Amino acid sequence: ARIVFLLPQHFHFNLMPVFLFVLQTPKKKITRELVQTVLARKPKMCSFLEWRDLKIVYKRYASLYFCCAIEDQDNELITLEIIHRYVELLDKYFGSVCELDIIFNFEKAYFILDEFLLGGEVQETSKKNVLKAIEQADLLQEEVSVISHSYTVSEITLKHAR
Repeated sequence: ARIVFLLPQHFHFNLMPVFLFVLQTPKKKITRELVQTVLARKPKMCSFLEWRDLKIVYKRYASLYFCCAIEDQDNELITLEIIHRYVELLDKYFGSVCELDIIFNFEKAYFILDEFLLGGEVQETSKKNVLKAIEQADLLQEEVSVISHSYTVSEITLKHAR
């Protein structure tokens, strides 16, 4: 995939879509055109469309559209499966992911995608392994946070003891 992004169903153009992975940063005009194209499609229409020199593959889950822009030679059905797997990972991590989870925890959404895809290609097919890596990273982050907090508390205690 060259571009992976999320769109809320009721997209406002003063907000940008959440770009999770981009090989080339799209310009505002191109982004607007792509968003309008996807959101204008009817629910019963095919989840694939030709757009410029790319194929857009998208899937709507609740109020979010998960979209990928892929090369002409890439397989649309595999891309749909990748989108579905990513949503499953988000659901496992957040417990039924919603738009607010992505907005307020976008760094986790990026991290989960990075554990799953590398350079737009699937790097790990096992959900169990991806979730394990995310869990380990969360534990490490907590440990660093606790150590950092304890140093701050120690410094404050030392300053007040003087």
